[in-house]
Amino acid sequence: MNAAEEMGNKIPFHTSATGIGSEAYIANRWDPESMRTDKVTVAAWGLWDWGSAAFNAVLVTFIFSVYLTDSVGKSLGESALTPTQWYSLAMALSGVAIAGVAPIMGRRTDIRGTRRKAVRIWTLVTFALMASLYFVRNDAPIWFILGVSIMAIASLTFQFAEVNYYAMLKQVSTPDNVGKVSGYGWSMGYFGGIVLLLACYVGFVKTNGDGTAGLLKLSTEHGFNIRMVAVLAACWFLFFGLPVFFRVPEIRPSGGKTDSVGESYRNLFRDLKGLWHNDRNCIFFLISSAIFRDGLAGVFTYGAILAVTVYELDPGDVLIFGVVANVVSAIGAVVGGWLDDRIGPKPIILACLLLMILDAAVLYFVHGPQMFWIFGLILCLFVGPAQSASRTFLSRLSPDGQDGQMFGLYATTGRAVSWLAPLAFGIFAGLFGGDRAGILGIALILAAGALALIRVQDPTRIKP
Repeated sequence: MNAAEEMGNKIPFHTSATGIGSEAYIANRWDPESMRTDKVTVAAWGLWDWGSAAFNAVLVTFIFSVYLTDSVGKSLGESALTPTQWYSLAMALSGVAIAGVAPIMGRRTDIRGTRRKAVRIWTLVTFALMASLYFVRNDAPIWFILGVSIMAIASLTFQFAEVNYYAMLKQVSTPDNVGKVSGYGWSMGYFGGIVLLLACYVGFVKTNGDGTAGLLKLSTEHGFNIRMVAVLAACWFLFFGLPVFFRVPEIRPSGGKTDSVGESYRNLFRDLKGLWHNDRNCIFFLISSAIFRDGLAGVFTYGAILAVTVYELDPGDVLIFGVVANVVSAIGAVVGGWLDDRIGPKPIILACLLLMILDAAVLYFVHGPQMFWIFGLILCLFVGPAQSASRTFLSRLSPDGQDGQMFGLYATTGRAVSWLAPLAFGIFAGLFGGDRAGILGIALILAAGALALIRVQDPTRIKP
């Protein structure tokens, strides 16, 4: 018996005639023929996370979205909605599309055995869309429409790639180190974002006062320097995404019949019904993780806003705080991954959520930049491990041959409740005296996710 088969025999897993249901020990829980777990392969897999920061951090969070809504959006003039509202609407529609399509995309790659191919195709499509943002000038309304449309479509294609990338986790790890590997990949995403953001700021964004920006002294006319940031981000994503195309093995087809789109949805609902009747643990985890992941997202969504409006952090220091916060989150993800393999993902998530809730309560009462630096960074320390452990939790829990479908549902449930943290923040801010009280709204969502997770059985504790 080889090492992969031996570890497969040790892992409990839920299975039945349809792939969902009764508990059993089986050898292909971690499929030996689809695995490659050497350090080079793990590094290749983690580099995709490193490269993905080009889309998440540079385009969506810090640089291009700001350029789009602030600079390009000014060309709209009088409009029924503000540029930010138009952008938010487009991204919301993209989120609806992701929620509706991601599960069957994952399901079809499981059936066909095309997970690596899907990562390759959707990464290349996303690269092309990112690079096309170069054409988004800031001198006419048509460019705003073009930019918003590209960003919305790219968010969709990026998520399709990410669903299948997440599903690769069991292909590059063993049951004994899946937490460590996931934490490593998550930290790579943070570190990649730090390096690229600093490179963009120093080389392309910081204005020189003479119509140029950055060390490269690029012209700022018509947003040329920011458009070049989009090109750099696209190339960064592609370059660091290439290793996973070739190093991680393709999966075997699951053996099912390739469905039409309509049949895929019918079979998806059939499988969900089967999960509900035979393995509600999966359903409860998807629900609980969707709630607490939205709370985790709220930490970064409102962190910069609160830093300036509540704790009086200088706007110029926000980027510095963001860099340090990413370093702290990355360190937390690495340490959390190591602990995940020793005590399981559920204790990691619950401990992180509890400590974040307590820290948020402290933040509500303290004042000033120094207190925000201290307790804001403590908050960020626990975001990375909670996110990484959530990924390993589902990876350990997923029925055999259905990782793509389950991570598609993971994306869908996350999108379905993505309104919770903004709503809670707004309600608390409105009822209890401004943005400071919004911190308690985020803490409430984290608490709701933690309470929902308590009833979920840790996959490392399931016994046949």
